[in-house]
Amino acid sequence: MDRGSQEKPDGMTTVHDFTVREGDGSPHPLAQYRGQALLIVNTASRCGFTSQYAGLEDLWRARREAGLTVLGFPCNQFGKQEPGDAAEIARFCSLSYDVTFPILGKVEVNGPNADPLFAYLTRSRRGLFGTAAVKWNFTKFLVGRDGVPIARFAPKDRPASLAGAIDKALRV
Repeated sequence: MDRGSQEKPDGMTTVHDFTVREGDGSPHPLAQYRGQALLIVNTASRCGFTSQYAGLEDLWRARREAGLTVLGFPCNQFGKQEPGDAAEIARFCSLSYDVTFPILGKVEVNGPNADPLFAYLTRSRRGLFGTAAVKWNFTKFLVGRDGVPIARFAPKDRPASLAGAIDKALRV
C-alpha cells in the first residue's frame, strides 16, 4: 500500500500499516519496525528547537539496542524552517548534529495534504486541550512495540525528558 493505512479485520490500524517515503521518494514501510518502540518527530533545520537533533540522537544511540528507533520527518509548514531538499537536509543533520537515525522524506503534518501517518498520529494522540493539529516543529509521538501511539510530546519537551516514557515503552 502507498502512504495510506489499511484496516485490519478487527478494525485496528497501527503505525505498522503505513508506508512513508524516503528522501529520494522510495517507499519506506513502517512494518519493518514491528516489535520496536518508535519516536516519530517532525523536524526542521532552521528552527529554535533544531538543537533537539542532538538529544534525539542521544536517545537513539543509548536505546536502539533495546529496541528504540527514532524517525525524523522534515517539515516546512512552520515558518518555512525546512526549505532544503533531501540532500541538503541529510547533509545538515549529519554535519551539524552527527545524526544517524533515519531522516525520511519531507512531509506536511497538518491540513488537507497532511501525510496519512501524521493524520493518524494526530487523531490518535491529541495535543494540549485536545487539539489534533501539530503546533510546531519537533512535536514528538511515542509509539509502542505494537505500533499503537502511546504519547505525544510538545516541541518544548526536550528529548532527554522523554527517557522515562521511552524506557517504559521498551519494557513492554
